[in-house]
Amino acid sequence: MDIGSAALVVIDMQNGFVNHHSRHAVPAVSDLVAQWTAVGRPVIFTRYFNYPGSSYERFFQWHRLQESPETDIVPELAEAAAHAYRIIDKTGYTLFTPEATELIRQEGWTDLVFCGIATESCVLKSAADAFERGHAPWIVTDACATDAGPDVHEAGLVVARRLIGSGQLVATDHVAGQLTAFAGVPVLE
Repeated sequence: MDIGSAALVVIDMQNGFVNHHSRHAVPAVSDLVAQWTAVGRPVIFTRYFNYPGSSYERFFQWHRLQESPETDIVPELAEAAAHAYRIIDKTGYTLFTPEATELIRQEGWTDLVFCGIATESCVLKSAADAFERGHAPWIVTDACATDAGPDVHEAGLVVARRLIGSGQLVATDHVAGQLTAFAGVPVLE
C-alpha cells in the first residue's frame, strides 16, 4: 500500500444503510478516518441517492434513500465528511462517476483504500472498478459491513478475493501500521 499516493474512500456511510447488521462499522470507519487524516492524507466520502424510476425501483421495488435523513452521512462521521477532501454523490454502486474518475486522475492517486457500506455491493463494485482501471484497490475488511447481515458481508469478501486478489483485503491494524510508517513514527516491537 503506497500511502503517499493513496486516498481513503468512505463508501455510503449513510443513515439509510446503517442497521443492527452494519452499525458496528461506524466506529471502525470513524477511527480509520481519524488515523488517515492525522497523517494528512485525503479522504473521499461517497453518498448514494436513489431516484424515482431508478433501476433499484424498477427491478427491486426499492424506494429508499431518496431524501434526508436516510441520505445523510451518519452523525458520527458528519463532521469528518464536511471536512473531507471531496464528497462524491452517486446514483449507482460505484465510486467511479465522471467527477470521481477525473479527481483520481488529477490527483494521481494510485491506491484507493475502501471502507464503508455495503461490502457486497458498493464497496465491492468500487474496488473491482478501481482494479480494472489500473489502481491498487484495498478493502479494509473490518471497516466494512452490510445492512443485509454477516453472511452477505462474508460473501462480498469471498467475491472480492476472486476479483481483486486476496492480498488486497486488509484489516485496520495493517492500515494503521502503514500510516505509522508513512508518518515516520518508529514502531515499537
